Amino acid sequence: MSDTPARTLVGPAEALPDGQQTAVDVGGTSVVVVNFEGQFYALRNNCTHKDFPLLGGDVSMGRITCEKHGAKFELATGKARTLPAVKPVKLYRTQVEDGQLYVSEL
Repeated sequence: MSDTPARTLVGPAEALPDGQQTAVDVGGTSVVVVNFEGQFYALRNNCTHKDFPLLGGDVSMGRITCEKHGAKFELATGKARTLPAVKPVKLYRTQVEDGQLYVSEL
């Protein structure tokens, strides 16, 4: 039995170009996957302020903005950087293997 968490295939890494985002299901949880400046980030697709998806939010300066009330979360840490959110968003691991992008629990 492996201790490695199950990975979810997002798809070909090249199918998610810089500045794009998508959502995948990881163990029953929606996760937003973002390509920001050539780096892939994955966070729980849920603003910690009010239960609202982050998918589709503006991404700039290493942060994703919740469209509902404007809370910003750091892509690299999940930390809330602007009110009204104060709690961080759960992070997920991203991996590219043989050109395929995967997401798994940290």
